[in-house]
Amino acid sequence: MMQWRYCRYADDVRDRIWYPYINPSYTYITTNLDINNSNAYEIPKTALRSAATPKNASEPLIISWLSKYSNPQVYLYMHFAEIQALEANETREFDVILKNFNYSSFSPTKLKVSTLFTEVPMQCYSGICSINLVKTPKSTLPPLINAFEAYTVKEFSQLETSLSDVDAIKNIKVTYRLSEISWQGDPCLPQDLAWKNLRCTYIDTATPPRIIFLNLPESGLTGRIAPSIQNLTQLQELDLSNNNLTGPVPSFLASMKSLSLINLSGNNLNGSVPQALLDRVKEGLVLKLEGNPDLCKSSLCNPKEKKNFLFPAIASAASLLVIVMVVALIFVFRKKKVPSDVPAPPGMPVADVGHTSHSESSFLSKKIRFTYIEVQQMTNKFERALGEGGFGVVYHGCVNGTQQVAVKVLSQSSSQGYKHFKAEVELLMRVHHINLVSLIGYCDEGDHLALIYEYMPNGDLKQHLSGERGVFVLSWENRLRITVDAALGLEYLHTGCIPPIVHRGIKTTNILLDQNFQAKLADFGLSRSFPTGNETYVSTVVAGTPGYLDPEYYQTNWLTEKSDIYSFGIVLLEIITNQPIIQQFRENPHLVEWISHMIRKGDIRNIMDPNLHQNYDIGSVWKAIEVAMSCVSPSSAGRPTMSRVATDLKECLISEISSVRENLDMESKSSINYSMDLYTEVIPKAR
Repeated sequence: MMQWRYCRYADDVRDRIWYPYINPSYTYITTNLDINNSNAYEIPKTALRSAATPKNASEPLIISWLSKYSNPQVYLYMHFAEIQALEANETREFDVILKNFNYSSFSPTKLKVSTLFTEVPMQCYSGICSINLVKTPKSTLPPLINAFEAYTVKEFSQLETSLSDVDAIKNIKVTYRLSEISWQGDPCLPQDLAWKNLRCTYIDTATPPRIIFLNLPESGLTGRIAPSIQNLTQLQELDLSNNNLTGPVPSFLASMKSLSLINLSGNNLNGSVPQALLDRVKEGLVLKLEGNPDLCKSSLCNPKEKKNFLFPAIASAASLLVIVMVVALIFVFRKKKVPSDVPAPPGMPVADVGHTSHSESSFLSKKIRFTYIEVQQMTNKFERALGEGGFGVVYHGCVNGTQQVAVKVLSQSSSQGYKHFKAEVELLMRVHHINLVSLIGYCDEGDHLALIYEYMPNGDLKQHLSGERGVFVLSWENRLRITVDAALGLEYLHTGCIPPIVHRGIKTTNILLDQNFQAKLADFGLSRSFPTGNETYVSTVVAGTPGYLDPEYYQTNWLTEKSDIYSFGIVLLEIITNQPIIQQFRENPHLVEWISHMIRKGDIRNIMDPNLHQNYDIGSVWKAIEVAMSCVSPSSAGRPTMSRVATDLKECLISEISSVRENLDMESKSSINYSMDLYTEVIPKAR
């Protein structure tokens, strides 16, 4: 409510223009004291150092303005700070009354901004919008407001850009860490604010715009050509020239039939150009490849290849013979090792070496069936317990004297029993992902049931948030990395498995951390595959922990992948706040309700875990909260997919890294490049 001048950048880092609002019925008060403006809205202190109150202290403070639209809808952000020194017997409390928004008994904080905003737009009639601040009976002082923002909703007749194109271009942005300021919001709309270096088609208002040109020459791109480009299915021109791209020319470019021009010149690409792409040149494709010294532009790149054909053929045949002999020996060995009187659970394979990473040891790549005596030996007769759950006790173990393992032993009193044991073994036999805990082996001998997993030396996420693991506090960046890891693991279960899998037990105790603090999902005993056909839900008895369970379950008795997403949202909120999910003495006992209340106040700093000491980028925090709140939408239809969650969390992480580490040396930058490449390379594929 500035009385004397307007302000903008550099007072306002977001370059909003703040105008004075003059009304003869107001009294204006000012202060020269410093005001804490730390919240998500970054209100300039100049605007907060003045405020308006009604001249008649017993009257409400009414702020009205005329819109140029007849019946506009407006989003309001109202900013308050107490800038008067109140006596001991003085109080300032008032109700905020709008057309569709009421906030009772509000008191501004002394010399610190608080923000109230409308979650849905306020309807203004006949072009007149108004705010009413009404003094409560117990207040001795009139209402006060320092500043407000009003944003009118503008309806666009044009449909939003095709969602597949939006996902693809955002993945490209994440992969190459592009920081172009225009790359925000809808890539194609409004047309005059379309993203720089893109061009879109606009056929009619009923057809979503599509991206047809992607031109990123001299943009500092590094790494390989992003696979996400192939998802821009209407792309006509692709210009990635004069960057530092490496690796081969991907074959998927030949499959993009709409492409008429590809410019990859001036990079460091290598290998051979795919023959299918060269064939497209004959059909009219313009392909520019000059300036790549290690790139072979012919299908006959190695003249010795044909002469030496006989040797590779003989070597391949010899290799095949060796493989057959090794497999036969393994089969004979397995036949001797596994007792004939202890059959495997029905339908469960004894070994599976099909989809394991080459980087894993040969031990980890084989799922071994152990005897009960071997389980006793590896755990030193169950000497060291790591934890306990519904299935039973988990013990520390060691195989071959060197390989540490975690041994989950089914207790005789377990409420879960053999069917959950069998479910977990069968699931982990067929799923393999860097962010899922690996099953090394199992024991199924009479009444003795046990699962042997890779050992996770840094325990679970809950232990670190609660301080059980010592004084070490997970930084905000590490927390974001853990959320990305966990999101990718869950995304794999939902989209990379056939049929897809509902975990049904997502919580902080089931997110385990290895020696490098890489997160992996665990505890699949309650997991279920989706039914085949068109059904996408699982009907089941209640399976879950209070606070994490999808509220829709109580009405539908169905669990879907959106139920996992709700649970994941709760985990995100725990990571952000380090607050218990349910706390009876809080004004809003459930964590979701409490955070919603704090967001309405604009009090983002008090949402965050105080152990972080405000050592984080406020933009990445705000984005993470938005992602979490979208996950815990009461309606499953309002929740995003896990793929969307993973992409958004990657963006949060990149924002945090670029903010905190922008001045790091080249060695640190190389480390960051590796980490982000890791996240873009583990996109799940169907199996």
